[in-house]
This record gives sequence, C-alpha cells and structure tokens, in this order.
Amino acid sequence: MTVRKNQANLTTDEKRRFVAAVLELKRSGRYDAFVTTHNAFIVADTDDGERTGHRSPSFLPWHRRFLLEFERALQSVDASVALPYWDWSTDRSARASLWAPDFLGGSGRSLDGRVMDGPFAASTGNWPITVRVDGRTFLRRSLGAGGRQLPTRAEVESVLSISTYDMAPWNSASDGFRNHLEGWRGVNLHNRVHVWVGGQMATGVSPNDPVFWLHHAYIDKLWAEWQRRHPGSGYAPTAGTPDVVDLREPMKPWNDVTPADLLDHTAHYTFDTH
Repeated sequence: MTVRKNQANLTTDEKRRFVAAVLELKRSGRYDAFVTTHNAFIVADTDDGERTGHRSPSFLPWHRRFLLEFERALQSVDASVALPYWDWSTDRSARASLWAPDFLGGSGRSLDGRVMDGPFAASTGNWPITVRVDGRTFLRRSLGAGGRQLPTRAEVESVLSISTYDMAPWNSASDGFRNHLEGWRGVNLHNRVHVWVGGQMATGVSPNDPVFWLHHAYIDKLWAEWQRRHPGSGYAPTAGTPDVVDLREPMKPWNDVTPADLLDHTAHYTFDTH
C-alpha cells in the first residue's frame, strides 16, 4: 500500500527517488501529457457551462484521479515512490525544506522569476517548459511576492468545519466545503497557494511546477480529513444536475470512473498521519 508522507518528513533517499522519477517522466514525454490535460480542463471549466476539474463539485474527485494517474506513472519508474504532500499551513515560508536545492529548488530571481537552483532549474537542462502559456521555456516562481501569505491552520480549520459538501449553483459562487477549499469563496485555501508560489503555478499549466503535486496531495488529504469529521455529509449533487458531474456520473477525460468510485482513498493509498 502506498503511503503518502509529509514532505517535511522525507528521507534524503526518498527525496532523491521522487525527483529522479519526476525527471524520468519528463525526459520520456509522459510528464507533459499531464500538463496538457490539466490546462485543457482549466480552459474548458466555466461557471455557466460544463465544468469538471475546477469550479465544480468534482474538483476533488477529479484531482484525486489525476494524482493517482501521476503517482502510478511515477511508480512505473520506481515502485518505491509515493506522492508527498506539502502542509502549507505549517510550512509557510520560502525557507521551508521543500524549497531546498536537494528537493524542489527555491524561488525565482527577481528579474524574470527564473528558478536558479535545484533539479528543476533551467540551467540543469532537464526541465524545459514545453507546454506553456507564453514564450518562456524555464520554470518560474515568485514565492510570497507582494507580501502574500499562505493559509494558516486556523483558516484550514474554519473550512473543515463546514458541514455541507457543495450546493447550487455548483460553481465558483457556491457556498459549502468544496468551494471554500478550492478558494473561490471565504478564506481561499487552494487558489491562494497557487498564487503564492507564482510563476507557472498561477496559470493553467501549473503542473509544470512539481510542487503542484505536493499541493494537491495536501488538498486531497484535507478532503479525507473533512470526510472523517462529517460522516453524514456526502458528495453532492447526487443526480440530474446539468453541466456538473453527479455522484455516479463518469468523469472526463477518463470516462471510466465516477466521484462515487473515488470517495474512499484507502483503496489506493493512505497518509502517514490523520
């Protein structure tokens, strides 16, 4: 069984193996397919039309399946690798261990945001940005620029306390746990982290930055935590809702999995702590 660990607790060998597997997926071309898929759904998901990956109830199961696909790809390179998660409510600084040169590398330089250290820096030659929104072919970050702050544990707790999963109009205007976690309402958890990292993470091609996977692994963990706290509150909507994915409706692009199939993560992996 795969165990997803807090990145702060990874051993030197676990970090090395994770990075090596990510770099191998990039080298083979498999990595960029994930970036392409994510961007296609960011572009297509609108508040008043069909929406699957974002701005919608299926934000959480869609990304759970997306991460599972990526984790399986990593494990096809190195069976020992699991996706780590980044608890940004605790590791809230640009000096946190995940930004060290032996793991993800740090922020970008002020001139153009170019990441200058670590395995994904342009200077290594191993991380060309090929699925992109502009002409720049290097990984960019601007950690905490403009005085931005990552969410606090108190803000996380306030969202975990919301007892309803989602509600009409089932988009970025909805109240409920999903939308407060996604970040279109309230204290803004998920979206704020993307913007705090900056660079490609603040765009539809956000998986170009490997921290995407650690961020979403933590969003996934928070969903699991919410489920434990609210056992009587399930995924909604259950049926008959236009433009969004109901409980037992297949999700694109896979079309072989429904939100109901993904409610229990323990069939696939566990987390190191609750």
